[in-house]
Amino acid sequence: MAKVVRFHETGAPQVLRLEDMAVGTPGAGEVRLRHVAVGLNYADTYFRNGTYPIPLPNGIGVEAAGVVEQVGEGVSNVQVGDHVTYTGFLNTLGAYSTERIISAAPLIKLPDGIACETAAAMTMRGLTSAYLMRRIYAFKAGDTLLLHAAAGGVGLIVSQWAKLLGLTVIGTVSTEEKAAVAKAHGCDHTINYSHEDVAKRVKDITSGAGVHVVFDSVGKSTFHASLDSLKKRGLMVCVGTASGTIPPFDPQLLAMKGSLFMTRPALADYISDPVEKAELAKELFDHVATGRIRIEINQRYALEDAVKAHEDLESRKTTGSSIFVI
Repeated sequence: MAKVVRFHETGAPQVLRLEDMAVGTPGAGEVRLRHVAVGLNYADTYFRNGTYPIPLPNGIGVEAAGVVEQVGEGVSNVQVGDHVTYTGFLNTLGAYSTERIISAAPLIKLPDGIACETAAAMTMRGLTSAYLMRRIYAFKAGDTLLLHAAAGGVGLIVSQWAKLLGLTVIGTVSTEEKAAVAKAHGCDHTINYSHEDVAKRVKDITSGAGVHVVFDSVGKSTFHASLDSLKKRGLMVCVGTASGTIPPFDPQLLAMKGSLFMTRPALADYISDPVEKAELAKELFDHVATGRIRIEINQRYALEDAVKAHEDLESRKTTGSSIFVI
């Protein structure tokens, strides 16, 4: 029997339950996977609280790494004994578990030098960082980037990647402790949004010009400050809604603030093509394996502590990446 975290109704972290569940045998195109580590992502809270509606009861979590125990008919991309990682959306839901049956399609074989714990901490965050840095905008050395939640899992990876490209990074944080973490991973400047005016500080730092791009994973509470931080024809990238969804607005607002561009990308659309996914994964793994990008696992939990893990995540107590260790 596998241990699985499931929920039968949407709501606060307390709806999460640890249950026993039979795993079964993989069918055609599937594998039986023994997890070594499971990723904890903010997106998990959206499933739990109903922002992303799914049939209930259901499992939770979309990212994990482990060892292939059994393969079903027709599986050719992995074999028994392979160490693999995965992330996705509905096609990988149910990662909070000790074992599971999963389609072989989303599995990525881990190269030597990338441990399962590291993979579980970085596959979703790392691939998100990869498409943000390599697909959204043609960054060039000297460009400026405003990065919200700079001390978070994606933030720390993006900051390091941005420095490899020669960018100037301005990161927002909520505490001085998080500011120190962000600076240690590549942020040139930090802004504590708890008591500083983000847009004003950005304009001060950039001598009034504003930044080329904003990566905003916060949403509702930072939306206008993000727009006001951009230079003319700058790009606003909405990558999350940690503070709530952005209210409807008239697109004329973008013209009034300098003919701004805006996009709301989703990871699934950047890894749906196997070739593109492999390219992004290879670049990510190469950076990590060579030490150019460090993956910080700052919180480790057991599956039975899923409620506490979600409480810590939503109260902004975490920095870097968080994982469940099986």
